[in-house]
Amino acid sequence: MKTPIVDFVKRYAESDISRFHMPGHKGKAHLGCEALDITEIDGADVLYSACGIIEKSEEYTSSLFHSAHTFYSAEGSSLVIKAMLGIIKSTKKDGERPIILAARNVHKAFIYACALLDLDVEWLFPKHFTHLCTCNLTKEDVKNAICRMSRKPDAVYLTSPDYLGQVQDIRGISEVCRTYDIPLLVDNAHGAYLAFLEENRHPLALGASMCSDSAHKTLPVLTGGAYLHIAKDAPKTFLSQARTMLSLFASTSPSYLILQSLDLCNAYLANGYGKKLADCIEKVESIKKMLDEKGIFYEKSEPLKLVLNAKRCGYTGEELARYLRERKMEIEFSDPDFAVLMFTPENDEKDFTRLENALASLPKREPFREEKPLPIPNVQTALSVRDAVFSPKKTVPVEDAVGKVCASPLVSCPPAVPIVMSGEVITKEAVAWFAHYETALVEIVDGLSNDMILK
Repeated sequence: MKTPIVDFVKRYAESDISRFHMPGHKGKAHLGCEALDITEIDGADVLYSACGIIEKSEEYTSSLFHSAHTFYSAEGSSLVIKAMLGIIKSTKKDGERPIILAARNVHKAFIYACALLDLDVEWLFPKHFTHLCTCNLTKEDVKNAICRMSRKPDAVYLTSPDYLGQVQDIRGISEVCRTYDIPLLVDNAHGAYLAFLEENRHPLALGASMCSDSAHKTLPVLTGGAYLHIAKDAPKTFLSQARTMLSLFASTSPSYLILQSLDLCNAYLANGYGKKLADCIEKVESIKKMLDEKGIFYEKSEPLKLVLNAKRCGYTGEELARYLRERKMEIEFSDPDFAVLMFTPENDEKDFTRLENALASLPKREPFREEKPLPIPNVQTALSVRDAVFSPKKTVPVEDAVGKVCASPLVSCPPAVPIVMSGEVITKEAVAWFAHYETALVEIVDGLSNDMILK
């Protein structure tokens, strides 16, 4: 597997050229990586009109993921999500505002994309709403939702895997989408590695039309490296519009350090990665087996996550995170209910030994008394996502926000999943969810009276 971007930049860094171009460090070491940090000079290609070394590198990536084409992002899946929705909008010809049928556990990047593109959203809720990050659906749920809609959605949008490692029935849902001639879009930020399991479980292989992968989350890629995959059987306009939509939202100064890491990852994936991945998964399974023996509870999840059910172990997720941090381990995510650990083949034996010893020594506690499930928040939409996000707004305590309209979702990343979406009325049930996730403040639309909301 060739690495054209890495090869070009290495030659340039070793050429002793005087740099009368950006960046301002001129290749001189401050952090140590500056010699390899360049801009779009002659021969380096241009990311969003690629026809040289970047295009060649993307073609290699496309062959690995079996896509019609895989496009690079140096700004994570947040950029790719905007691009996917932009492609849907750009291919709509009837003048109506596009409507997306989306599982409720979307990343806030989806909300901001809808605001920028002026899209409407019809939400898919799970039958049992157990956690902010999870929205388990069946293909029947999606089919029934499509049939209930006043007009056919322009796309179905899923997050899979989610932050708790739950995976949707992509194959079944994609069959429903194909029956109704609706493209399926998948935020696969946590699942780039799924294409390299013994049985390919990547969304593209299961029928998705477009897919975003945060390469940096599960592959050895610098933070910000991501992919936009277009399926081989997707409409040709998706392919022709992809670079335009990526460039619409992207910086004109993409990081060549990130592009090199995406490029070099191709060689890594093509040379024994499947075996490394299988070995890593085996080690994770070994830890899970030990947890079973010790009576330490965890959730069923995709292979590269360990999702500890903190409350069943008598802890909060934050307490487990602190316990591991004190033993030289930092985890991906914690909240009142769960502690989430992410693995890759780059975790070495020391990492696994340290984790196994720490969890084997976790002091036993009585589980928390099972709480009554929080009710699913009622959804009443007062404004479009766009109008809410771009409205005058103010920040207020959550308890003072009942009956007000949510403006921008004030949620941190991780997990960046909003409780109330922009344009929705904040209900008492929603306030209970804010309290559960220890969220004290919310942004509301300013100057909108209750009379105006009721109308």
